[in-house]
Amino acid sequence: MDGTPTPTGIPHSEGLPVSDVIDCVRDIPVYRSALDRGAFPVLEKPEIARGFPDNWMTPRLAAALEAGEAEYVWSTGTNHARMQLIRPPYFLLRSYYRLWSEHPDLAKTWEGGCRRISLTTVLATEHVARVNARRKGTEPSATPTQEDRRLDERTLYLNTRLDPAQWDRADVERMLAEIREVCAAHPDGAYHLDCSGYHLAHLVHRASAFGLWTPEAFPRPASIVTAYEYTPDNVRRYLARRFGTPVIDLFGSTELGYLYYSDRHGRYHPYLDRMGIELVPVAPGSGIHSLIVTSIRNPYMPLVRYRSGDCVRTSDGSADPAKVVAFCGREKELLETPHGPVAQADLDERVAGTAPEVFLYRLEADAAGPGSPALLRYTTFDGRPLPAERATALAARLTALTGRPCGTGHATHLPIGASGKYAWLATATDLPGDTA
Repeated sequence: MDGTPTPTGIPHSEGLPVSDVIDCVRDIPVYRSALDRGAFPVLEKPEIARGFPDNWMTPRLAAALEAGEAEYVWSTGTNHARMQLIRPPYFLLRSYYRLWSEHPDLAKTWEGGCRRISLTTVLATEHVARVNARRKGTEPSATPTQEDRRLDERTLYLNTRLDPAQWDRADVERMLAEIREVCAAHPDGAYHLDCSGYHLAHLVHRASAFGLWTPEAFPRPASIVTAYEYTPDNVRRYLARRFGTPVIDLFGSTELGYLYYSDRHGRYHPYLDRMGIELVPVAPGSGIHSLIVTSIRNPYMPLVRYRSGDCVRTSDGSADPAKVVAFCGREKELLETPHGPVAQADLDERVAGTAPEVFLYRLEADAAGPGSPALLRYTTFDGRPLPAERATALAARLTALTGRPCGTGHATHLPIGASGKYAWLATATDLPGDTA
């Protein structure tokens, strides 16, 4: 697969015949003009939302919705407006379970019957609670119980707070008790931990602060997956060292399912069942590519040349999807510089290479544009500011990267976004709260 578009604009790839794509979208109103022209433009998120759901409605979809074979859901909206979608029930979960069962480093825990503990945003937990309440014909509780947070017989969601930095001892003790309960149900005391890297690092940090970082209080997982957002190198190293277990990364989204996975060495591999990928440079000459996906995995909302909003780099700078080596953040969070766009992963490389003790960070860039000042706010794993010489070295590396005069500032707390995820880039107009 080389990413070369066919005459219809649909990327050609093994397992995704163009004829199958055309058959899937033939009756869907949003694709009518593309079918008439014989060419598919890139599908943007606003186009998906315009006229929704009528722009996607077909007799087949209406019947599936009536029968409960399709449902309405919302995307997470981490770095863009939330988007309503239509998909089969448990679409993302089934994609996850299949990948888990086939992954070379994870299949053993799937086959061994490990249950999955999920530690991520409170929005994900609330979604599970709403699904369970709807199934029972009730309203979701303001404080979901353990049973409310159980997605199925194999998956339990832990988090009930927006900001993991504000977990108190009772929160931590409750989560660890639920982990121990899951362990006790397995003959070998094993479990599979699925997480946002940030949330798990917070839990380790809080457990240590409360004297609960022991194998008895906090049983070690048999396998760990990060699957919800970009995980900085420092956070990944911190988790791997604390747990002594490879940290596997899965890349996907609510609307697409999973597209790539990493192995225990951090190398990415495509997982493109009924999918095709195009990589388009975000700017002329840039090594950062925008991810354009064609997927018929979801039969009720097939996406043709859909701009996911994610950015990647390849091993040789080419547009070959088989050579993806890094997922480097969101397209809407690129920072314009005199040297071209900079992604989260570019800044993260400088932070990790200079200051491995940095935990959270946020670059506050003046809205005046390239050349104006910027400040990197950061927290550390041990709560102490960087030594002066390291802070100076980090500021110099960031200045060279961004083309802006950069400083650094230690913070005891960086607020999390309303989505339950962290933004790496902010301007003076969208800074979320106090950082002191």
